Amino acid sequence: MLCILLGMGVIAAVAGASGYAGGELLRLLMTHPAIEVGPLAAHGAAGRLVGELHPQLGALTERKFADTTPGVLAEADVVFLALPHGESAALADGLAPTQLVVDLGADHRLTSADAWRTYYGGTPAQAWPYGLPELPGMRALLGTARRVAVPGCYPTAVALALAPLLAAGVVAAADIVVVAASGTSGAGRAVTAGLLGSEVMGNVAAYKAGGAHQHTPEIVQTLSGAAGEAVSVSFTPLLAPMPRGILATCTARLRPGVDTAALQAGLQTWYAGEPFVRLLPAGQWPRTAATVGSNAAHLQVAADPAAERAVVVAAIDNLGKGAAGQAVQCANLMLGLPETAGLSPVGCAP
Repeated sequence: MLCILLGMGVIAAVAGASGYAGGELLRLLMTHPAIEVGPLAAHGAAGRLVGELHPQLGALTERKFADTTPGVLAEADVVFLALPHGESAALADGLAPTQLVVDLGADHRLTSADAWRTYYGGTPAQAWPYGLPELPGMRALLGTARRVAVPGCYPTAVALALAPLLAAGVVAAADIVVVAASGTSGAGRAVTAGLLGSEVMGNVAAYKAGGAHQHTPEIVQTLSGAAGEAVSVSFTPLLAPMPRGILATCTARLRPGVDTAALQAGLQTWYAGEPFVRLLPAGQWPRTAATVGSNAAHLQVAADPAAERAVVVAAIDNLGKGAAGQAVQCANLMLGLPETAGLSPVGCAP
């Protein structure tokens, strides 16, 4: 990008800055070594002080949210769209082609128009390069992209867990089962009865089971690409009584002769040198608390010989590697910056 070549600072705008993902984006960008926080747009909160919704953001708290329009975002070199599903595409169409755009919503993730209509409704938008750098070939693609779709939080955890094993052919593409628990911030900031403290505390609940969750086609799309054939997935999401984090337990049928050592070797080889993905020591299983506030993904795998299945558990921060952190990681690649700039693999627990 020209501003990088000239050694100038990069101005970033965030649309949807009043939400949880938007707030996390601002937190990361505030300490980024090469990016300056520019326009902060939030249609429903326009005119309000940032500190009313994000008191954690220090120097930004006295700034005001602006309305979400292309004109407000025009001064930015890179625009992050942290908007509800179905709202990014129209706004992106109004942005200048010279601006880099990173969409945290679902509008540009799916390649199947039918899948979009089934799970989201309305007119589908064009698919953009898929912003999961750990997938083969994605870094080179992201390095030249001007528009990128950041994966969903659940699909990120599931892809990191299973894509290497499917690509290596050590597990079968049919009969994949995923049960994944997410913190309440994954549902966004809108007030609903099911997210009230009295409803969530001390309670773990399944929702949108039976293939109804909107992330299902994205999971199928990504895993099918890794496997080189169509996969079948049963996905059951759970709402857990915690603010942030995802713990995804993913199982798949083992190919004959595959044991725990082979599964661990496959993941270790795939993620060797990756800055944010860590295969834990044998016998240690992922926990969400260890990834909070980071862009890390923790993995562990074992073969269950009695059931003839591989069991892979992945933990991420749904607002970090599952949203804002991954968006910054993608933007770094798009801008020609070090991929790790402004990001950390170190969590903050307890």
